[in-house]
Amino acid sequence: MDRRRFLRGVAALGGVALGLGPARRAIAWQSSAGAYSPVYPTGSQFEISYGDQYAAVTEVGATLRSYRVGGREVLDTFGIGEPSDASRGQVLIPWPNRIDHGRYEFGGQENQLPINEVPNDNAIHGLTRWMSWRLLSRTSSQVLLGLRLYPQDGWPFILGVEISYALSDAGLTVTTGVQNLGSTPMPFGIGHHPYITVGTPTIDTATLRLPARTYLKTNERLIPTGRAGVEGTRFDFRGGRRIGDTRLDTCFTDVIPDPDGYTRVTLSNPEDGFTVTVAMDPSHRYIQAYTGDTLPEEADRRRGIAIEPMTCAPNAFNSGDGLRVLQPGEVFVSSWALGASYDALPATAR
Repeated sequence: MDRRRFLRGVAALGGVALGLGPARRAIAWQSSAGAYSPVYPTGSQFEISYGDQYAAVTEVGATLRSYRVGGREVLDTFGIGEPSDASRGQVLIPWPNRIDHGRYEFGGQENQLPINEVPNDNAIHGLTRWMSWRLLSRTSSQVLLGLRLYPQDGWPFILGVEISYALSDAGLTVTTGVQNLGSTPMPFGIGHHPYITVGTPTIDTATLRLPARTYLKTNERLIPTGRAGVEGTRFDFRGGRRIGDTRLDTCFTDVIPDPDGYTRVTLSNPEDGFTVTVAMDPSHRYIQAYTGDTLPEEADRRRGIAIEPMTCAPNAFNSGDGLRVLQPGEVFVSSWALGASYDALPATAR
């Protein structure tokens, strides 16, 4: 979706471009009489549906908590009464993945971000995952959330963000629009962190197709050190194959798009043919795949696989690999989609 179409869609929904405008609803945890009632750890739950599809998005982080097709859950997710764990379903803004030691230089200024991946001494997955997003508009099949990200430690910029979750015959489409609201250029990247399941007890027996020619090698702290070809390695999923015992916390690059420009990753259950497709527009040139082997709870490991559309590489604030620099007032829009079916061509792949 291009910038003009996205902004027209915002206007049609009664929203305001890039989060500019008053909140549209009352405080959820206080009645008119001022009585207290507990709220969910992820705040308000925004539910949408279309045909046999259902999705739930949370106020905290604009997180995708659920996506069901025909009553079948597509996400390896968290419960309604729990916070997101292991970044499940979260939006990664203004950078995905890791920044080495949380330090980067931009515009002649050295910046130090808070370290939130303490064992590896990195800043990980941006700054908006635990923020409360505002509801801008909502229909039965679409919800639009927004926020402003103001300056803070290590982030001397102002960013406006809107994210739309929309159900249709094409599946669940996630469209993110951002705008540099400040007076200076700003570094930027975005990622999304859904964990996918096709109903197998673990992902070992599932079939993964991930069309990418190269991957990023990393050091022990998962910071990229170079690029290598997948040919002849355990990282070659171009033709689709059983995951087996392959362990992944890997960024794939040089993606191979379909003729329409979208890159499609599929995960399939060989027993019943159930297939989930993650389709990414051309702005997503990097795909992180994570098999969950390092999750703290053993029961959570390899239960699903994170397929993460990203517009830049890990540590892009330092390497520049895929980094976008937004000029004052500049708008950037990106889109990806989820779909599921029991045949070889899920709705999002047709």
